[in-house]
Amino acid sequence: MAGVLDRVDLRTRLAGRNRLELLMFKLVGRQRYGINVFKVREVIHCPPLTKLPDSMPVVRGVAHLRGNTISIIDLNMALGGKPTENVEDSFVIVTEYNRSVQGFLVGGVDRIVNHEWKDIRQPPPGLGDENYLTAVTEVDGELVEVIDVEKVHAEVTGLVVEVSEELTHKVEKNDDIKPIFVVDDSNVARKQITRALDQAGLHYITAINGREALEMLQGWCEGGEPISNKISMMISDIEMPEMDGYTLTKEVKDDPRLKGLYVLLHSSLSGVFNEGMVKQVGADHFLAKFNADGLIEFVFGHVARDQHTADAA
Repeated sequence: MAGVLDRVDLRTRLAGRNRLELLMFKLVGRQRYGINVFKVREVIHCPPLTKLPDSMPVVRGVAHLRGNTISIIDLNMALGGKPTENVEDSFVIVTEYNRSVQGFLVGGVDRIVNHEWKDIRQPPPGLGDENYLTAVTEVDGELVEVIDVEKVHAEVTGLVVEVSEELTHKVEKNDDIKPIFVVDDSNVARKQITRALDQAGLHYITAINGREALEMLQGWCEGGEPISNKISMMISDIEMPEMDGYTLTKEVKDDPRLKGLYVLLHSSLSGVFNEGMVKQVGADHFLAKFNADGLIEFVFGHVARDQHTADAA
């Protein structure tokens, strides 16, 4: 266990090579699961928990860690299983994403594995939208399920995506605004973004990973028409199966037909490494998930600048 913990901080500094590093863990059975190391702060033995009145059963309590109070979510319960037994013998994966810190109670933690995103696949389509998988892969010949922790977090916290009326009313709608291209593998994240765009009166086109997005972009350019005639900007997640957002951005900026496309990287991942990678791959800006007003205000700002430049030309 110490070896895994000692390497987490170092490995979270690595990005941009179309690779995913998974922290593998188990819940109550033999099935192995994974979570992106970039989301992990630390892994600890479950500390004493304080149960809060009127809290959801899936929240087993709160823990006091390094001066902070964080909720501890029973991941097996969140995925529809039974409550974890022997809590005191379990582990907590402390995560940071979507501008919050939370802990996930798990049965045991295995190790960190390094995979290329091209080896990470979308979940089988037959599972439908109610599943909690964001991807699947194989390690040592066994299936590893990558959990959509953004969906778990949204359901536990009851996150509501609403754009303030003040913001939507202060910007004049323009039917000439080209659609926003939204690229995100998480069904929940896509719905959050598109709901905000709907409330702002903006049109959009979606893709579920970087590979699909690049193929769509290249297809739109085949007729020789400028990409600006099809979409006004691209909002892309970073961690996605088959091709991550960093690689997608670099492919876009290296293509003479696409390099003028404005790319906003929009991710639940936080940390200073994002700033360096944004510049390295040529993205135009980075915005942390998820704040509906912040996203829409940024999109409106870009669209206004773009229209001003077009009018001036």
